[in-house]
Amino acid sequence: MKRFVEGADRGQSTLLPECLDEWVEESNCVRVVDCFVDGLDLADLGFEGVEPAATGRPAYHPSVLLKLYIYGYLNRVQSSRRLEREAGRNLEVIWLLGRLVPDDKVIADFRKDNGPAIRRACASFVNLCRQMGLLAKASVAIDGSKFKAVNNRDRNFTRGKIDRRRAQLEESVARYLSQLDTADRQEPSEVLVLKTTRLKEKLDKLKEEMGKLAAYEKQMLASPDHQISLTDPDSRSMATSGRGSGVVGYNVQVAVDTVNHLIVTHDVTNIGSDRSQLANVAREAKAVLQVDKLEAVADRGYFNGEEILACEQAGICVTLPKPMTSGAKSEGRFGKQDFVYVPEEDVYRCPAGEKLKFHYANEEHGQKMRRYWTNACKTCAIKDQCTTGKERRITRWEHEHVLEIVQQRLDQDPQAMRRRRETVEHPFGTLKMRMGATHFLMKTLPKVASEMALSVLAYNLTRVMNIVGTRALLAAIRA
Repeated sequence: MKRFVEGADRGQSTLLPECLDEWVEESNCVRVVDCFVDGLDLADLGFEGVEPAATGRPAYHPSVLLKLYIYGYLNRVQSSRRLEREAGRNLEVIWLLGRLVPDDKVIADFRKDNGPAIRRACASFVNLCRQMGLLAKASVAIDGSKFKAVNNRDRNFTRGKIDRRRAQLEESVARYLSQLDTADRQEPSEVLVLKTTRLKEKLDKLKEEMGKLAAYEKQMLASPDHQISLTDPDSRSMATSGRGSGVVGYNVQVAVDTVNHLIVTHDVTNIGSDRSQLANVAREAKAVLQVDKLEAVADRGYFNGEEILACEQAGICVTLPKPMTSGAKSEGRFGKQDFVYVPEEDVYRCPAGEKLKFHYANEEHGQKMRRYWTNACKTCAIKDQCTTGKERRITRWEHEHVLEIVQQRLDQDPQAMRRRRETVEHPFGTLKMRMGATHFLMKTLPKVASEMALSVLAYNLTRVMNIVGTRALLAAIRA
């Protein structure tokens, strides 16, 4: 006769293990969290409250709260209130904290007040990974991803948003005024009086909104980037990969090891574009890895001549594609890439075989540009395929050879972009989908950076445990 699995009788007395430690197996990841935090010099990292105060109520040691947060970010529990509940009911957390149950205010204040120290703790684990030999290859992939802030899109204002909102309000005012005019032409009645009163209340509310909008516009125009956010003042509206979509949040930059997919370094910024981020992230990754030369690969969103030059000067070999922005190419004519530069003669050779000579140099946006052209365009048989002007002119940056070297690297390694995608997009997918780090809970850039450091630390911990195992990681921490 088939039977179901039956549970134990809730009223039956049982003999529990004599000590709490027997409930947590030796390979449990919570032991890694406990060992890692105990091995940190919290005072040296800058955590507050390492030494107990002489007066007042006894405080929780920062190691207790740091362990709680790392465990929470490992298990999709980032909220201070939810962490408080876990401390009272989760057997692993009870073991980790020694039966301590801090209240949510204490938990939240710890994350808020110890941001720089939390970021240094994250860096300490990356240093441990380097000592373990998990970051032996000086090669990283760089990318950025947008994370939502607590600021709703309706609480963010740009010039375009204000203009659209003002137009909507003016349209509503015109509609209500038209309805009032219609009501004035009708016979008086109790229902009509109620309707008129309601319309006037709506008009008053719209007038109030127009006043607020004018105040927001004044603040927006006074802002350096002509944008304001009311809930989180540091968050910004940023475009995402989806057409017509966007997010109010932060741009998180990471450099990921190409072998083990560990996050070597990260940065949080409220600049939506990646074009100015390459050199900063690459230099930081080079410093963390403690190498003389570094290979870095990024996507075309990072292409910026000055950033690439800064990387080359810092000993960083960058590989990334150049965006195709040529209007001539899009219209079916020859692009700049169809003209070959001959360095020995300082000329460009066009598709027709003519040489474009150097004529003069000038400065554009702080960059020294050299101009090349030839007078042979007037009689060229394929001029229609090249230019609609009198002659085709080519502009060359004084450091153009650096960009040509980058293009040569890409031509010699056509699989570089595929490796970049498989390397650097994996951590973002893990952070957002498996670990639940889809949005930030705190406000302002420094506090958001603390949150991101906890997420990165949790990701790297998980990754190393998957690579070497819990016992090997424990042995490395204790060594």
